[in-house]
Amino acid sequence: MSTPTELSDELLAVLFESNPVSASLYGAHDRDDELPDISAAAELAFRERAEDIRVRAMAVDTSHADLEQRLTIAAVVHHAQAVVARFDARSPEYTVVGSLFAPVAGLLFHLGQVSVADARQGADFVTRLRRIPEFVATAAQRHREGVATGLVPVRVLVDDAIRHLDDHLAAPGADPLLAPELPDPALEQERKQVLAESVHPALREYREVLAAEIAPHARPVQQPGLCWLPGGHEIYQRLVRANTSTDRTPQELHDIGRERIAALREELAELGAKVWGEREPNAVLHRLRTDPALRWRDGEELLASAREAIARAEAVAPQWFATLPDQPCEVRAMPGPTTDSTPIGLYTAPALGGSRPGVYFANTERAEQRPRFNSEAIAFHEVVPGHHMQFSLAQRRAELPMLRRLIPITAYTEGWGLYTERLADEMGLYSDDVARLGMVAQDLVRAARLVVDTGLHEFGWSRQRAVDYLAEHTTLPQLEVESEIDRYISLPAQALSYLVGKLEIDRVRATAQQRLGADFDIRRFHDALLRHGALPVSTLDKLVAEELHLPRG
Repeated sequence: MSTPTELSDELLAVLFESNPVSASLYGAHDRDDELPDISAAAELAFRERAEDIRVRAMAVDTSHADLEQRLTIAAVVHHAQAVVARFDARSPEYTVVGSLFAPVAGLLFHLGQVSVADARQGADFVTRLRRIPEFVATAAQRHREGVATGLVPVRVLVDDAIRHLDDHLAAPGADPLLAPELPDPALEQERKQVLAESVHPALREYREVLAAEIAPHARPVQQPGLCWLPGGHEIYQRLVRANTSTDRTPQELHDIGRERIAALREELAELGAKVWGEREPNAVLHRLRTDPALRWRDGEELLASAREAIARAEAVAPQWFATLPDQPCEVRAMPGPTTDSTPIGLYTAPALGGSRPGVYFANTERAEQRPRFNSEAIAFHEVVPGHHMQFSLAQRRAELPMLRRLIPITAYTEGWGLYTERLADEMGLYSDDVARLGMVAQDLVRAARLVVDTGLHEFGWSRQRAVDYLAEHTTLPQLEVESEIDRYISLPAQALSYLVGKLEIDRVRATAQQRLGADFDIRRFHDALLRHGALPVSTLDKLVAEELHLPRG
């Protein structure tokens, strides 16, 4: 029988073989010349391997295993179930959008983030570029298969993907595939030739497939959710379990979101009265949405503010964390071209060995339309004490299986990020009460996600109904409201993970504080949560109880 570590390594191999670009970004370079195979046959083979690993992991007797072995088995079972749910969803057939959540746009973005350290990696990168036409043709074929079986994309998002391709092809000098620096002038010339003669023609052909063959069959904006697809309710429920690590139903999550919004409106009123003398929640929301003084001057001001907030967090982090990242996180503007579906910001973890740093990408496009009051909360979420702290500390644990060091578990990862937005308030990091209003505004978005994501995919909401709900209950400007909704359509159930994971972390912390009283040490608590890598949130109770030696309650 395989050991927990052997099963973990076996599953990691499945993940890296199914997405070699992800492997390169994590610092594993044995597949640097490969691209993902997103054909139906390949995905079925990967799914069967993951299911076999899950069954064997479930059969492992952990009654006498140590803590790390038990955590590894729990992580393997969760990841394997999530892989099966993802492949069963058949998302390449109907996920067409101009953002990184779709196969083609996502490949272009992520390849642009790959680092090239030497001539061999440079040659491998060019080989990857040569394989893009095959990848794009496979994506087009998956879309055709979706049309044949009724698994079709949403028309407005197909149009977004077409605009993204048009923008990409209209500015060949800004192609993100030119971003990785190649060490050899000959390779550089070869790259440009491959892009001009092979990649760009393939993208033009793919664009025509979307326009001529896929768009005419796409779903209307009145039917954007999975529930409108064959087997969509079942697909969504499996994705809910995979993304939340819990058995909560869509109805339960929908209700939690509505209850949370009601509570947050009271907090909004209290802060509004303190800042502007305004206690009516809708009036506070209106001020946050419309006051021109609460918008950025330009993208550079946005980036500078994020860097300043992160510097404050780094200065006080030793008082709250026993272990700190080895390297700082870089803050960069989101590389172009961007579309309306591009997220407001995202974090990419550092590669093992330091070949690529952790990077927080902030969307600076149309910065003058974006709110400044929530910028600090987002920076704390993405960098310190958020994701950069989380991933950097996990990577340092060389004795852990690589799966736990590298591969995120959505509810744990995003739950931690949301938890740290409130932790930043405890740490005294927000510059003023307007920034604290931004913290509450971000909480409103995460609560609204539970309502809107389930509304779209379980209860059949139209895209406009989802847009209207998010616009009414949050401070997001219109361009971000539509970007958020298109993200939820493209990545079903992922948006649920933030609040669900955060509530679990809050509950585990409250239990530890209640049982330990004056002996509770926040640094030890955070160390316990972060030093074991990514875990299902269902394991956190026992983990913290064992690590902090909690007396029985």
